[in-house]
Amino acid sequence: MAKRLGSQTVVFDKQPIILSGAAIVGKKEGDGPLARYFDDVVDDEYAGEKTFEAAESRILKDTFSKALEKSGKAAADINVILAGDLLNQSTAASYAFRDANTPFIGLFGACSTMSESLTIGSMLIDGGSADYAVCAASSHFCSAERQFRFPLEYGSQRTPTAQWTVTGSGAVILGKDGQGPRIVCATPGKIIDQGIKDANNMGAAMAPAACDTITSHLKDLGRSADDYDLILTGDLGSFGSSMLNDLMIKNGIDMKNKHKDCGTLIFDLEKQGVNCGGSGCGCSAAVFSTYIMNQFRQGALKRILFIATGALMSPTRSQQGESIPGVAHAVCIEA
Repeated sequence: MAKRLGSQTVVFDKQPIILSGAAIVGKKEGDGPLARYFDDVVDDEYAGEKTFEAAESRILKDTFSKALEKSGKAAADINVILAGDLLNQSTAASYAFRDANTPFIGLFGACSTMSESLTIGSMLIDGGSADYAVCAASSHFCSAERQFRFPLEYGSQRTPTAQWTVTGSGAVILGKDGQGPRIVCATPGKIIDQGIKDANNMGAAMAPAACDTITSHLKDLGRSADDYDLILTGDLGSFGSSMLNDLMIKNGIDMKNKHKDCGTLIFDLEKQGVNCGGSGCGCSAAVFSTYIMNQFRQGALKRILFIATGALMSPTRSQQGESIPGVAHAVCIEA
């Protein structure tokens, strides 16, 4: 069987198994509707460290330990770690795993990093280059705000289209064998740039990329939205989700009854003051690694399409007047 199907979908002969998943989040996320699914909630935004950046690394490191414990595997069994975050040079991940003594591949796909890691991890296992892999991502509200927008002390007013960067991380253990949902195929996304320049409207920057990837995936496999129990985007928020559904309708695809977004699931949009919902690498990573995995275990889900979405923005390029490119990677997972 050919591994590439259609224009950009990769089919896996040796379908990797998601052996376990774990997530640790911050207090605001712990006050949200998915609180009971997370492995731990950190009330201290510093997580016992001296800086927000060190806190993010600590949360990611502890999440990995939780996922490893739940998988029944030892650290020595892991052949490669694939992880990333939003910080410059992906330092949250590299500092989290600097003592792991395991091959490390740092990734940057902005908020698409979780599905990016699942795609690459699956390729490595399917190709025989790894038996077990860690796929993980993290973000932190405080570190992201001061890097991409304003220092917290500035107290800037948030726009109606703004989203709240999730403090948290998610990690899964992929294996060549075992029990759990299988990753059947993946559709890596193309960079799509529709000229959005507003750093407080990530949903609008990412929705066209999600539309392009989902459309390509369905075309490559000859499927419709009805072939999935759930089409789960990463962190488009309420505005981006509405935009995505409108764009899909223009492409002749109605997925409104199948689509949900991690950014609108992780928070209560009416009560928690998060405007359009959650964002950040940790948003889709935490929701997918715990809540979605729980739905598979309960038998509520049989087949989903998980599309983490990323705004590939740079504060420097934004200040130079550049637009914000978007990317989205899709992973098909079956019970």
